[in-house]
Amino acid sequence: MADEPLDAEWLRGWCAQADAALAKLTQSFQARYGFEPGSNVVMLATEESHHAINALVELTPIPSDLTTMYWVIAEVSLSDVENGYFVHPPSLVADHFREYGAIQIDGEEPALVFASDGGGHLFALAGSGRVWRSTTASWSGQFDLAGASLQGVFEGLSRQISGQL
Repeated sequence: MADEPLDAEWLRGWCAQADAALAKLTQSFQARYGFEPGSNVVMLATEESHHAINALVELTPIPSDLTTMYWVIAEVSLSDVENGYFVHPPSLVADHFREYGAIQIDGEEPALVFASDGGGHLFALAGSGRVWRSTTASWSGQFDLAGASLQGVFEGLSRQISGQL
C-alpha cells in the first residue's frame, strides 16, 4: 500500500511547477528539435470534470488517490516529454471502464486505467495506491509495477520534464 494518500495541496504545487517547466520546454522546443511542439499542458479540474468524476464514482468504486487527482487535475497532455504521457480525463476513464472493465492484476485489487503513453502503454491505479503499466499496448496483456504511488509517478514526470530543459 502507498505510504501516504495523495495530497491535493501537494498536487496543486506539482501543477504549478509543471506549468512553469513546460513553458520553458515549449519556448526552446522548435530551436532544439526543428519542429513545433505539440500539446504540453496540465489542465486543472473544472466543474465539468468534477461532474465526470462523480459519475465515474457512481459507476464503480475508484481508488481514493484517483478521486483526489481528478479534483485537482482534469487532464494532462505531455506529448513532447519523452515519447508522450497523457492523463485521461475522467469521462474517458468512465468510457474505458464501460468498454473494458477494470484491470485484473494478481494479488492486487482491480485497477482502473487512467493514463497512457505515446507508445500506447496503459497506466492503471489499484486500490493499494500502486500504479501499473501495461507491457504492451493492450488492455488484456500483462501489467508491471510502474510506481509505488501516484505521487511517485508525478514526481517521475517532473524529473522527465526537467531532463528535457
